[in-house]
Amino acid sequence: MNIYLTSLFAEENKAFGILCGCTKMSLSPAALAARRVLAAASHSSHEGGARTWKVLSFVVALPGVAVCIVNAYMKAQAHSHKPPEFVPYEHLRIRTKKFPWGDGNHTLFHNPHTNPLPDGFEDSHH
Repeated sequence: MNIYLTSLFAEENKAFGILCGCTKMSLSPAALAARRVLAAASHSSHEGGARTWKVLSFVVALPGVAVCIVNAYMKAQAHSHKPPEFVPYEHLRIRTKKFPWGDGNHTLFHNPHTNPLPDGFEDSHH
């Protein structure tokens, strides 16, 4: 029975290899060489892994973060700080009753630069 299972397993693997095109004969010599190198690398010791990630962090990640910070700063400097033109759409900023804080017209986290009131943006001296 053990011989039967072994031959059945071999036939299934052969059929799978033919279906997906993964037979050893279909691989090019360069692909076989790469396969050997990757297989050898997977069996090597895992020493130096922390050092590799530390070097990658300092060489790739930190400069990447610095580039993102500079990009955000440059875009903030180029951005106009004027609010967009107010369009009084009927379905937005509906007030059926006053808010229970302040003057009743401002939302709880109201920002006069980005959140207009029902009649338009507030006049800001900033």
